[in-house]
Amino acid sequence: MNLDILRKKVDVLDKQIVRLLNDRTKVAVAIGKIKRKKGQEIYAPAREKVVLDTVAKLNAGPLPAEALQAIYREIMSASLTLEHHFKVAYLGPQATFTHEAARSRFGTSVNYVSCETITDVFALVQKRGALYGVVPIENSTEGAVTHTLDQFVETPLKICAEIYLPIALHLMSKGERKQIKRIYSKAEVFGQCRRWLHTHMPGVDTIAVSSTARAAEMAAREPDSAAIAGALAVDLYNLKLLARDVQDLGGNVTRFLVIGKNYGKPTGDDKTSVYFAVRHKVGALHDALTTLKQNNVNMTKIESRPSRAKAWEYYFFVDLEGHAGDSNLQKALTQMAEHCTLMTILGAYPKAKGREG
Repeated sequence: MNLDILRKKVDVLDKQIVRLLNDRTKVAVAIGKIKRKKGQEIYAPAREKVVLDTVAKLNAGPLPAEALQAIYREIMSASLTLEHHFKVAYLGPQATFTHEAARSRFGTSVNYVSCETITDVFALVQKRGALYGVVPIENSTEGAVTHTLDQFVETPLKICAEIYLPIALHLMSKGERKQIKRIYSKAEVFGQCRRWLHTHMPGVDTIAVSSTARAAEMAAREPDSAAIAGALAVDLYNLKLLARDVQDLGGNVTRFLVIGKNYGKPTGDDKTSVYFAVRHKVGALHDALTTLKQNNVNMTKIESRPSRAKAWEYYFFVDLEGHAGDSNLQKALTQMAEHCTLMTILGAYPKAKGREG
């Protein structure tokens, strides 16, 4: 079979794909209209998981399942913008890892709003200036992001989904590597890349700035400068990728949360987050947590934060396996509440891939 015949086959297939994609989008828009009439959330993480899992199961190759799922995420992203004026707030500026995490979940078609602080993200979503927000919650090496935990106490917003993003750092510049006289990045990033810099960029000045995005912005203006930042900055600031994975240690992962007004339906592979406070008496926390074991509920994480209402009292944030609607988890939380002065379900959402780190 010659090249011209094969190209004609591709052209025929492309026509079919374009027609089918538009047919699918029309159905998605119709679904969006019904959701709005019923007052339902436009974004449904449980349904998204079903679609992506089904696509992977249907795939017979040679296209890798991950590539096919990435294509479908962009298809869904485009559909969301047609269903609704879809805005997602994130902790900015653009090209931060939070921005990268948001794009990995919602695709490139939706509108993104950069916010200066985590508090601003929560405020914008609460005021409906954005339908959803993306904020960091913990890092595998640095631990919990306490500002995010505190905002859940201050606002009624819920967790709709979680995102795990491997943190990979890259050297980038407008110019060539041999031209570089200074490198910009966050102070913490230089600490994570100390050995690589000593070995590969000896004698080059390192200048700490407020964010990796700011570093990329400055490198884009100075051909004899470079930045250490995430991969998204290469495209957004039109830089050359000079060296990949310059961090000294691998396996660094950050977990992000998608926040919104409501959480979704169970998928059969979920996680529930709650926060609670216990009475100030001996064994109170033990008594509250014992209800989980009694109902065969696995707790995967616990964090404490000081109460702003009263000195030396604390809120406890826990992640639990299962959906808040599951019978055993419902029973456990009901029993737990008997030992608590307050308890709030922060959200129930599909477990994200990469949760093992």
